[in-house]
Amino acid sequence: MNTYDLLVVGSANADLVVGVERRPAAGETVLGSDLVVHPGGKGANQAVAAARLGARTALLARVGDDGHGTLLRESMESAGVDTSGVLVGGAPTGVALITVDPSGDNSIVVSPGANGRLTPDDVRAAGELFAGAKVVSTLLEIPLETVAEVARSVADGARLVLNPSPPAPLPDEVLAVCDPLIVNEHEARVVLGAETEGGPGDWDDWARALLALGPRSVVITLGSEGALVADASGSSRVASVKVEAVDTTGAGDAFTAALAWKLGTGASLADAAAYAARVGAAAVTKEGAQASYPTADEVAAL
Repeated sequence: MNTYDLLVVGSANADLVVGVERRPAAGETVLGSDLVVHPGGKGANQAVAAARLGARTALLARVGDDGHGTLLRESMESAGVDTSGVLVGGAPTGVALITVDPSGDNSIVVSPGANGRLTPDDVRAAGELFAGAKVVSTLLEIPLETVAEVARSVADGARLVLNPSPPAPLPDEVLAVCDPLIVNEHEARVVLGAETEGGPGDWDDWARALLALGPRSVVITLGSEGALVADASGSSRVASVKVEAVDTTGAGDAFTAALAWKLGTGASLADAAAYAARVGAAAVTKEGAQASYPTADEVAAL
C-alpha cells in the first residue's frame, strides 16, 4: 500500500519578492516596493501545491538552521506536507531574489544554499519515502548527481516526473526514467542541446525530438498557448485557461505538482495536463507562490 500519492525531491527557498514598474536592464537601478518574504523553492512549492489539492505528499529537501528554514517547515506543515524528509543544516537556507512587474511577469535569481548540499547519500537514506510513493517528482535546483540517484531510487511501478529547471543537459539514465519530462520552450532548447528553430507549428517536431532522447513521455508547456503532451502513441494539445494574471511566480510548480498527482490517480497524460492547466491558472490570480495555490474546490470553481 502506498503511503504517499507524491514524493517531491527538490529545493526549499525563501522567496524575497520586490514589485517593480519594470524589470531593470543591465547596469540599471530601479526602485521597487517593500520587500516581502514568502516560502518558496520549486520542491517545496510542488509539495504544498499537491497537498492543497488533497494529495498525500512528502518532501525530501534540505534547509538551513535559520529563520528562513523555520518559515519553510511551518508553511509546509500547515499545508499538510509530511516534512520528515526535510533535513536541516549544512548551509543557510536557499534564497530566491524575485522582481515582479505590473503584468505579473517575473525575473528570478536563486542562491541554492542548503539545496546544494542535498546529496545522493541523503536520497539513499530516504528509502522508506521512495518505497511508499506512487509518483516521485524532482527538478534541477538540487545537484544533478542527486537527481540521478532519485532516478535510480524510484520504486517498481512508481512514476518519475522531472521538470529540468533551471535547465541543463540530462544524462541518459535520468531521461530513460522520466514519465513525463516537463519542459517549457527554453528548457526544451537546453535539453535538446541545439539551437532549435521554429514556433507553434513545430511543437510536434520538438516533442518527437525530446522523446527520441529517451523519456517515456513529454509535456511542453506553452504559456498562453496551453501545452502539448506526447508519448509513443502520439501527441495532443491542451488548451490554456484564460485568467487575469497577478503574479506568475510558482505557477509552473503548481502545474507540475497537479499533473504528477493526477497521473498517480490513473488519469491519462492529456487529462492530467488539462487539470494541471486549471491549477496553474488559479495560482497566477494571487500573489506569491505557495500562498497562491488553490484547493481542489477552488480549481473546480474556476
